[in-house]
Amino acid sequence: MAIDATQPYDDENIFAKILRDEIPNKTVYEDEHALAFHDINPQAPHHILVIPKGRYVSWDDFSANGSDGEIAGFVRAVGHVAREAGMVEPGYRLLANIGKDGHQEVPHLHVHIFAGKPLGPMLMRG
Repeated sequence: MAIDATQPYDDENIFAKILRDEIPNKTVYEDEHALAFHDINPQAPHHILVIPKGRYVSWDDFSANGSDGEIAGFVRAVGHVAREAGMVEPGYRLLANIGKDGHQEVPHLHVHIFAGKPLGPMLMRG
């Protein structure tokens, strides 16, 4: 079920619970600004999620309300994870869904990193 990205932050969302260590995950990277872990339902041979540690619903919320340090740290964490996982060559895709039309399912900003096979076109035509 897609969510409204303008809704208030829900402290009971799955990523908030992961950040509080209430739900286990396969962490691949963590620093003061971000946590990266393997997706439990991978959509590509390599599928890693990167989330900020702050309480941000969406990219819009984060870009408007995150501090410069949080934003820089998060973006650097995404790049670090992709490099460390060997995804830069032959390539990878980043995806951040925002709101209902963007099919955002968890009300905590998260970036998907997909790699490991040719990923095809970004959107289906029609």
